[in-house]
Amino acid sequence: MKPLSDLVHSFPPVSDTDARVLILGSMPGKASLMADQYYAHPRNAFWKVLSELFGVAISDYVSKKRLLKTHKIALWDVLKSCNRVGSLDSDIEADSMVGNDFLQFYQKHPKITHVYFNGLKAEQSYKKIVMPLLADAGVSLFYQRLPSTSPANAALGFNEKLRAWRVITEVLAG
Repeated sequence: MKPLSDLVHSFPPVSDTDARVLILGSMPGKASLMADQYYAHPRNAFWKVLSELFGVAISDYVSKKRLLKTHKIALWDVLKSCNRVGSLDSDIEADSMVGNDFLQFYQKHPKITHVYFNGLKAEQSYKKIVMPLLADAGVSLFYQRLPSTSPANAALGFNEKLRAWRVITEVLAG
């Protein structure tokens, strides 16, 4: 018997209007939802990657959000809500996915030029749900999928993930 799924909702974006880069996940996992913080699972490498990229020690959630805003990075999820059992992206029920309002988001963040997906599910969901809505709006951005920082992505080690994510610092420097 299949376990009952839960309706889960994402968080508001962490962003300032001068953000130049947007990092998108799919939907927060259970640890994040319980902590009310992006990437709260202790084995998720997201914050460690950003700390290394920018050479900044971060400990609490306030300093994590400050790192993002200081470096003109916005953070959000593709999905506003979905049904999911557990925390894995593979457990998201495809027919339950509702996307966030990216048209309004991009209007409020006109300096964003690059969007990076934290893993395959974020990219797939964005292409399926969001891109069709943006097609007529004239939104033109650079998109790239980066390796998921999730502990479920054990195929790559931390240093390989860090190397791939370095593209963000290169874009912000240029």
